[in-house]
Amino acid sequence: MLENEEYNEEEFNEPEGASDLYEHFRIVVDKGQSLLRIDKFLMNRLENFSRNRIQNSIDAGNVLVNEKPVKASYKVKPLDEISIVMPHPPRDTEVYPEDLPIEIVYEDNDLLIVNKAAGMVVHPGYGNYTGTLVNALVYHFQQLPTLPGNDGRPGLVHRIDKDTSGLLLISKNEWAMTHLARQFFDHSITRKYLALVWGDLTEDGTITGYIGRSAKDRRVQDMFDTEEKGKWSVTHYRILERLNYVTLIECELETGRTHQIRAHMKSIGHPLFNDETYGGNKILKGTVFGKYKQFVENCFELLPRQALHAKTLGFIHPTKKEYIHFDTELPSDFKAALDKWRKYAAQREE
Repeated sequence: MLENEEYNEEEFNEPEGASDLYEHFRIVVDKGQSLLRIDKFLMNRLENFSRNRIQNSIDAGNVLVNEKPVKASYKVKPLDEISIVMPHPPRDTEVYPEDLPIEIVYEDNDLLIVNKAAGMVVHPGYGNYTGTLVNALVYHFQQLPTLPGNDGRPGLVHRIDKDTSGLLLISKNEWAMTHLARQFFDHSITRKYLALVWGDLTEDGTITGYIGRSAKDRRVQDMFDTEEKGKWSVTHYRILERLNYVTLIECELETGRTHQIRAHMKSIGHPLFNDETYGGNKILKGTVFGKYKQFVENCFELLPRQALHAKTLGFIHPTKKEYIHFDTELPSDFKAALDKWRKYAAQREE
């Protein structure tokens, strides 16, 4: 949904009688928009649309500006009216089982805990219909439940980002699914993450605010001061180690919004280390020396993703009615980068 532009939600849906093979969009460019190639403009505005898909639609004459077809080089101007007709991407509603390696931390008749590796997508979606954790779960367990609105995500009551590692809770039957989902809704699940962030944090804190998709880039979450633009979110963070130009923190989620920790830390000026989406893949703190630059680049190579790990998970077991708690070690890539920063900090103190 395109906040901060003239937008009607019905215009994202197909008009009555339209072919099921197409998606229809209409965007009125806001008054403050600077000149920008239309292919780049649409990449920022349309979620989960590849550059090739946008380019093909432009080439086919399916992207109109002020009712006329344009080329990819056309520069979008303020108050332009853009209408787009795109073919739906092919998608199977069935989730295919795949024999993929997954690390199971705990399992009983009702649930299992998986320690997800960084780089693995959790559930099938546009561009990722295979190779996901759900594909692996369907292979290993054959029958997993779903809840209304959770189609294509059997057993999942929450999720973590592709490049975030750590603990994920899976239900194995409808009873467990319902009871665990309620605990997530009530915010009674304990979830703690370890994050390495840019900057020298000096005290613990809590970040709150309404979080929602950015109007400038649909892949990014922004913070807003009104509930009309986002959902309420709360993250508590505690300092574990101060390492000069980065800080290791523990984040405890009170709510669970998309990219919550990543967007929250960016909002207070401390993006996650090597988080490309939120600007943490640049040298944001430190010296101007070439040796330091090379050191940071080496850390990026050791940890080629955002420095975020879902370390602990606690909840009431749906059948046993007892509180159970799980903890996992940092993965090797995170630990290697952290150890390198520890050595760097120790050398500076000498």
